[in-house]
Amino acid sequence: ANDLVAARLNGRLIDLARPVEEDGEISGLRRGDPESLEILRHSTAHIMAEAVLALFPRVKVTIGPAIETGFYYDFDYDKAFTPEDLPRIEEKMAEIIKSGRPFIRRDVTSQEAVDFFSSLAETYKVELIQDLGAETVSLYEQGGFTDLCRGPHLPSTRFVAAFKLLGVAGAYWRGDEKRPMLQRIYGTAWNSEEELKDYLWRVEEAKKRDHRKIGQELDLFSSNDEIGAGLILWHPKGAMMRKIIENFWSEEHITNGYDSVYTPHIGKAQLWETSGHLGFYKENM
Repeated sequence: ANDLVAARLNGRLIDLARPVEEDGEISGLRRGDPESLEILRHSTAHIMAEAVLALFPRVKVTIGPAIETGFYYDFDYDKAFTPEDLPRIEEKMAEIIKSGRPFIRRDVTSQEAVDFFSSLAETYKVELIQDLGAETVSLYEQGGFTDLCRGPHLPSTRFVAAFKLLGVAGAYWRGDEKRPMLQRIYGTAWNSEEELKDYLWRVEEAKKRDHRKIGQELDLFSSNDEIGAGLILWHPKGAMMRKIIENFWSEEHITNGYDSVYTPHIGKAQLWETSGHLGFYKENM
């Protein structure tokens, strides 16, 4: 039973404490199951948000999903987070985890949720609720922190075994350059310290093999901000390597019956608006 982190009812994931109000098939989700890692990371994101609010009371919280290698949470704050802030946040998170606070779900009307978050001046949450257009929404609370979330979550904060905050980056609210620039704190969480150490080791090994680092060390290519971010200048050795690879690629495609087509490298602005590139990369296009 100590390995159970959630349940599956008729194919959908629910909290272990969720009342069962329908007939059907139910099964447990255990540590180690692939989907349990997403629940672990999403719950850790909530813990991080609680810790950040405790340390930086003027912060406004936005969204904090699980991602493939961990989680992040976006914050609106009038000061820049620094790498020195991350150990402080981790320390506060450790306190919250040790306290074993349960994740408690509440289903409320959208208006009740709007009133609640408005009272906290959490304008981003209010916007999200209004855009959902649903009659009811679910809130999750652990300790003194409440978040808009559909869940599910771990039974309590104590189920978080190993985590690490990785860095800070900028992100526009909802990916729109006309909206506020937020601060995104990245982290990762795993089922054990051994899994966490293995992941961090793999990250460091990948950095050693980063093509951007190796390419310059081997005098294969370089880039120049005056030309454009990500636009590569191939040096003689790199150009020869590229030519060999391209020749092989072309011959293999012809051998396997493929035809070739060529398309322009430039296009009307509307094309790039449709693709989404203009909104994210306009300053470099």
